[in-house]
Amino acid sequence: MPFELLRSETLMQGRAFKIRRDTMKTPDGRETKYDIVEHGGSVIIIPMDSEGNLLFVRQYRHAAGMDLLELPAGTRDGDEPFEVCAARETREETGMEAGTLKHIGSFYLAPGYSTEYMGVFLATNLKHNPLEADDDEFLSVEKIPVKEAIAMAERGEMPDAKSLAALLMARPYLEK
Repeated sequence: MPFELLRSETLMQGRAFKIRRDTMKTPDGRETKYDIVEHGGSVIIIPMDSEGNLLFVRQYRHAAGMDLLELPAGTRDGDEPFEVCAARETREETGMEAGTLKHIGSFYLAPGYSTEYMGVFLATNLKHNPLEADDDEFLSVEKIPVKEAIAMAERGEMPDAKSLAALLMARPYLEK
């Protein structure tokens, strides 16, 4: 007997996501509640320049209480295609436009409590063509050679799960 959804209620509607509480019937017949973050999906981009550097962004993350070094990422606008979102976010966050954008995989960010599904894109053949950043984003771009970025991740110097997952997925493309 599979899990069965008995009822669902919205607890909060935010700007980028909503929180709902689902009451479920378990396979053994008990009732339990799950609080779920409903998110429309997002992208993470691995921008690589012609010299073999990856473009990271450093930004303040209030939940972590510090600046974090991350790969550029962003939330889809409604039903915006993942590739369109990746192209826009690359320009907004790094000021660079990708001549080539390759989808290399996707993953759930935190499937224990969130529906957020992230598309991972390798951005190459970069040229300067910025878009205005979001009003609440204060980013600085940092170029890091591929080997050093992977070494930083392996040493635990990059405490951002989405960046770690994307680097792991992109590794076969980056080490060529």
